[in-house]
Amino acid sequence: MQRTSFADMTCSIARTLDIVGEPWSPLILRDVWVGITRFSDIQRDLGISRKVLAERLRWLVTHGVLERRQYAHHPPRHEYTLTDKGYELCDILLAVTAWGDRWTAGDAGPPVLIRHHTCNHHVHAELRCSHCGAPLRAAEVDVEDGPGAAGPTPR
Repeated sequence: MQRTSFADMTCSIARTLDIVGEPWSPLILRDVWVGITRFSDIQRDLGISRKVLAERLRWLVTHGVLERRQYAHHPPRHEYTLTDKGYELCDILLAVTAWGDRWTAGDAGPPVLIRHHTCNHHVHAELRCSHCGAPLRAAEVDVEDGPGAAGPTPR
């Protein structure tokens, strides 16, 4: 089935979803982020078909989210690493994880804990205003046309 392309929409959310909106992509990024970097290991961890995994990896490499690196020459073997662009997407995965921990974890609690290297404490992601540092909540902001807007912002 052909996917609808959002690449030409005048919307940063749509353009981002065009790259990582297919459901396997964030899970592939998660695996690479936590150190599962080889094709066979990702395939085994996710239970994804080899064909779909190859397509998604190729897509993520083409869009500069992952980099393919050779780690063996005979026979040639490759692994996948995050680019700077990929690490920034993993920042979004931290926020998705915090939401999932709050709303989907159930009585057992979160399936993983996030430990911050700097302070060595378990943490959860929080969005903060880049200007004043206050918590940033969707209900407390307005969305206005920016310099790249093609027309009025949908409300």
